[in-house]
Amino acid sequence: MKKLFVALVLISQFAIAQKEIPLYSGAIPNSQKPPTPLDTTRITNVGTNKIEILNGVVTPTLTIFLPNPAKATGSAVIICPGGGYSVLAMSHEGYDVARRLNEEGVAAFVLKYRLPKGDIMLDKKIGPLEDVQRAIQLVRENAKQWNLNPNKIGIMGSSAGGHLASTAGTHFDKPVIENPNHISLRPDFMILNYPVITFTDSLTHQGSRQNLIGTRVFTSDDYKRNSYKSQRIRDVGRRCNELLQRTSCHPKNSAYFYYFGTHR
Repeated sequence: MKKLFVALVLISQFAIAQKEIPLYSGAIPNSQKPPTPLDTTRITNVGTNKIEILNGVVTPTLTIFLPNPAKATGSAVIICPGGGYSVLAMSHEGYDVARRLNEEGVAAFVLKYRLPKGDIMLDKKIGPLEDVQRAIQLVRENAKQWNLNPNKIGIMGSSAGGHLASTAGTHFDKPVIENPNHISLRPDFMILNYPVITFTDSLTHQGSRQNLIGTRVFTSDDYKRNSYKSQRIRDVGRRCNELLQRTSCHPKNSAYFYYFGTHR
């Protein structure tokens, strides 16, 4: 009987692996109906690899990747794919990473977040942040169901997704979503792959900056609010930065986060 129970538990765990669920159970905050449908996916060939690119997100979701329960460590990572806040690189910066984490016994949750567009949200500057804070909240709320340690839930992002992940890691005490149960929105660790960190003219990825906060003249407050070398990041637990050379984003941009986070 005990073996049957264990078998049923294993089956139920595998049944929800790679399941996509809505990020919000009710109305999506800060949203408005777009004039035309936006959710479209295209497959791009890069050498022998096929890359899935998502254009436009009206309904944000979370795709669950749970490891084999026999290998599960209780740790979890919420993954924010990049794409310059214009598209989402869902495959190589999302699903592929999730599967690799599963091999190490780490649960992964790929976030399909709304891209900052004025025709689908009232305030596009906070739209992505709303979704990543909700993702952290949702994973912590369901930690027991998914066999997770609520104190080992981290955030990961690549390129503009790294900017979003660092936003979550430095703005956890400034919620932009409703949080009636006072769930901690603080990630326990961050993994930032070639992240966009500073929005200063000489170092930033111009597309990410313009898509998130527009093309108007930037004030010093704009730079400080959206450049995380200027944020108080020592309260975030562990930081893991892959400072990889990218032609679209100066490597010093990424390095600033680690430098300023460890020299305060």
